[in-house]
Amino acid sequence: MLRSEQDMTKITSFALFLILIIANLTWGEIAFDPETWISVAEEVLTGTESYTTIFHKQERVKGIFLEKETIYLKFKKPFNVYMKWIAAPNRGRELLYVDGWNKNRLKAHEGGILGIVTLNLDPRGAFAMKNNRHPVTDTGLEHLVRIIAENVRRGVQSGSIQFIDHGIETVYGSRTRKFEGILPKDRSKGYYCYRAVINVDIKKKVPVKIMIYDWDDNLIENYGYEDLKLDAGLTDSDFTPNNPEYRY
Repeated sequence: MLRSEQDMTKITSFALFLILIIANLTWGEIAFDPETWISVAEEVLTGTESYTTIFHKQERVKGIFLEKETIYLKFKKPFNVYMKWIAAPNRGRELLYVDGWNKNRLKAHEGGILGIVTLNLDPRGAFAMKNNRHPVTDTGLEHLVRIIAENVRRGVQSGSIQFIDHGIETVYGSRTRKFEGILPKDRSKGYYCYRAVINVDIKKKVPVKIMIYDWDDNLIENYGYEDLKLDAGLTDSDFTPNNPEYRY
């Protein structure tokens, strides 16, 4: 039976409505594939020379889940890192590390009256690693995505990873796609963790929050990247103790 002109108009209008909805949905909102996301994130970060962010860090060290640290972070390729702790605990602490500079030692000082003493430390030494799961040389979104990629791709290849799509969630004021990767609950398999819950910024296409759980399903690493500014235009002056904005 032939459709009436009125019916055809309704169908056409509905089709246009769907097209407009889809056109206004950003990447990641229609469908989300972790493997595709990883490739896109790698491409974005390969083309990113520098960024700034408020880095939220909370880790379990020697069985103790430590207080959250809030750090203003600057990062510039090939490997330049500046950190300033902007909230308690450790407010006022500063850390500077530039690959190949200062005999590959980090330069750091505490806040307050202790800030008058600046130390040059081995990034992997006991003092620098106190209350840290990772050295400063592991800092950065590229390192984070690399670890995720290695585990996801290996898990997919072996058929031993399960994904759960938790849908859209707002994190630090940005729309993200939240998903969970679950790996074998067996440390001997050599994966980084048992499971990870990751929020990918839909617009920036990189992770802005990640929660890592060990094989006993304890939260061991909780990281967030608030107010992330990619391609921040940082220069060498952002990574020298002579910067007048720093307290070295």
